[in-house]
Amino acid sequence: MRCRPGYLALAALASAWAIGGAAAAPVEMEPYLMVRSLQLVQDRIAVGDHAAIPMQRKLLEMIDKRLREASAAELMQPKNMNYLMIYAMSGGNPETLRMLSRRLHVSEREGKLLAGIVSYLNGAAKTAALTLRDVEPMDESIEVGAFLALVRGSVVSMEDPASALKLFDQARLLAPGTLVEEAALRRSVGLAATLGDAARFRRLSEQFVRSYLRSPYASQFADSFVNGVLALHDKLKLSEVDEIVGMMTEEQRKVIYLRIARRAAIDGLVDLSNEASRRAGGGEGEGEGKEAEIGDPRVLLYTALTEITTAPIEEIRERLGRIDRSKLSPGDRDLLDAVMAVNSAIMRAPEETGVPQEVEEEMPTVIEAPAPLVRRETAHHDPDIPETEPDYSVDEAVGVPAKLAEIPQAVSGDATAEAAIPSVDPTDALISVGRSRLAEIDALLEGAAE
Repeated sequence: MRCRPGYLALAALASAWAIGGAAAAPVEMEPYLMVRSLQLVQDRIAVGDHAAIPMQRKLLEMIDKRLREASAAELMQPKNMNYLMIYAMSGGNPETLRMLSRRLHVSEREGKLLAGIVSYLNGAAKTAALTLRDVEPMDESIEVGAFLALVRGSVVSMEDPASALKLFDQARLLAPGTLVEEAALRRSVGLAATLGDAARFRRLSEQFVRSYLRSPYASQFADSFVNGVLALHDKLKLSEVDEIVGMMTEEQRKVIYLRIARRAAIDGLVDLSNEASRRAGGGEGEGEGKEAEIGDPRVLLYTALTEITTAPIEEIRERLGRIDRSKLSPGDRDLLDAVMAVNSAIMRAPEETGVPQEVEEEMPTVIEAPAPLVRRETAHHDPDIPETEPDYSVDEAVGVPAKLAEIPQAVSGDATAEAAIPSVDPTDALISVGRSRLAEIDALLEGAAE
């Protein structure tokens, strides 16, 4: 965290303002000093000082008011101009920046920077990327360059993640230990996963957890981390994930593993889901997973989801029955209903054909009989000499071993070959319906709350 001369005094002054009002503050304080105070407060927030969040809001309001009242000559001073842009990129009011840019006689370079920042603050990422594309953050002052690297990386991340990662690296290099570094690290984690770079994903995730796990924005990191583990599941070992998650608190570890289990179950990654569920439940050794499940209804739900088409249906039913719906989120309650519907469909008693009605609706109504099976006659056959080798030659007309023509001997009269062909295996059909229902579950989870 930056610790330049006067910063602690300025932070104390900002606190006095926030508590005692503007009357406690000196008159006409320089805008750049106010913005420096804001930066210090934000750096404290990045490392987990949540008590500084109200101070940040108060400082932003005060700086906005001070800038609107400042004269053009005062704002045109180089120090104040630079910190005007830093204020804007630190969460300032874009309308104030737009108003001031019309009042000030800025250079072409400064005008481009101000226009690009205003576009970024208003959510016009493509316009901001186009306006700032020729801006080189490393050519600016350290503090302005750090913010510009963060802004440029953010606006190009969707279309050019590799370039965005380089820009975020620049931001981290220029502003270590600050909210800028926290934001750059947090956004880089997701980009590394997008690029399929497992080694970089692990390294960035570990750096974030070590330095900024208590940041108020850590939940956004958790989203990127879980998504990355799923995207890189074929390149990451769960033991590597353990090393990162192991630096978190017990509750944080549980939440991360539960979210991995949930997503893995939806994506059909059975092994990953089961292992993550076991870790979320506290089981670390073989055979401990089932016992660990009992403590958390989400663990029961996610493991049931992954095993719905493979585990005994009575066992799945019993496990679903142990789930306390009141402890599930609305999205997970929808998921539970869907899993129970699949289980009920599989358990439904057959009526006539041994296949549930919905399965019958998906099966063809007519099964065409194959062409007659023809046995090939052996040349120069002597009826008094038994064949010592069965004829397994293939009849070219139907592509079936001719010897198979002898199998349906139990069919009498004029029964056709169709009578000897078993209908669709009910178990296979039920599993097919089960997997179809799992696709519906995927759709339910798209909008489910975590």
